Amino acid sequence: MTEQKTQPAQPGTDPGFKIPGAEQKPASGPALSDSPPPAQAGSPMEVAPVAGAPATDTSTRDVAVGGAVFLVLLVLFFFARNAFANHLVRRRVAPSSADSAGWLLFFGLAFLSGAVVLAVINSSKFLNLAVTGTLLVVGIGALVGAFFAGRR
Repeated sequence: MTEQKTQPAQPGTDPGFKIPGAEQKPASGPALSDSPPPAQAGSPMEVAPVAGAPATDTSTRDVAVGGAVFLVLLVLFFFARNAFANHLVRRRVAPSSADSAGWLLFFGLAFLSGAVVLAVINSSKFLNLAVTGTLLVVGIGALVGAFFAGRR
């Protein structure tokens, strides 16, 4: 490492931190002004995204709230599964078929609610065919399976 000699601060000068190479100006690049351009009345202001930055960012608080809501829904769906299976057994459906229909109902509702929670958390990131479309297809397929498995 090279040693840099510092001179004692003279009265009236700034003895603060200096960035090395700050006195050199970049050769290329647009000149920035201190005042913003004049705004025209009624025209919206456009903000250009930074190059390389993600389109949207999901905060950890949003993910935590979405995860908590999803867990609460899973607990509710589990109780709904038990109630649905007991209802089918009372309707004289075989217990194995009623249990299968109950689990299919649980997974169908879980996949559908997972798609909704992800879409609410960050719609620009998760609301696409690969994520939401897959969850919806599997969820609807499980609900249709629950309907057919719960028949006599």
